Amino acid sequence: MKKIMEFKSLKNIETSFKQIRIYAILFVVICLCVCGYALFSSYSFAERQREKIYVLDNGKSLMLALSQDAAFNRPVEAREHVKRFHELFFTVAPDKDAIESNMRRAFMLSDKSAYDYYKDLMEKGYFNRIISGNINQRTEIDSMQCNSDAYPYKVKTFARQFIIRQSNITERSLITDCELINSVRSDNNPQGFTLERFVVLQNQDLQIVKR
Repeated sequence: MKKIMEFKSLKNIETSFKQIRIYAILFVVICLCVCGYALFSSYSFAERQREKIYVLDNGKSLMLALSQDAAFNRPVEAREHVKRFHELFFTVAPDKDAIESNMRRAFMLSDKSAYDYYKDLMEKGYFNRIISGNINQRTEIDSMQCNSDAYPYKVKTFARQFIIRQSNITERSLITDCELINSVRSDNNPQGFTLERFVVLQNQDLQIVKR
């Protein structure tokens, strides 16, 4: 009887040790999980704080701003760059100085391919006819196809031109193709791109509306 009691006592002790060991393992696992979550939360909080910057407004007040990866907005900047080039290059007034001013600004956004197309129009007397005929020309961008997955970025632009004469308005379909490479940002080139291999794929009349 005594041996049976001793056996039961040893068995109870062994069972207790197993339970303690299980509880200890569970406790360690829970502690590791809590520590891991705390570290992850701390890292995430630190990352969010690093995205916040404070801008001093004329030395008077602080304004909160958010920082982003510059590459995140490159497709948007690419489209804006191409849009600005088309507005400058294809918006023409019957004024020689205005035409030359717009062209100089457009050439700062592009390479020699745009200048070559401009020289071709000059040789054909395109701008002289606009000036002598008192014609205004404006351009509206309809859409763009920008492939930002491959560098240099390829952009295809679909736009409409409106040739405004005293007697009528001619609407034209304008389709162009180009490539964009990264360049230095400046006041004349805020998006930091250079437009290359500029080609006009289509420029044909759609309709003529009498005024």
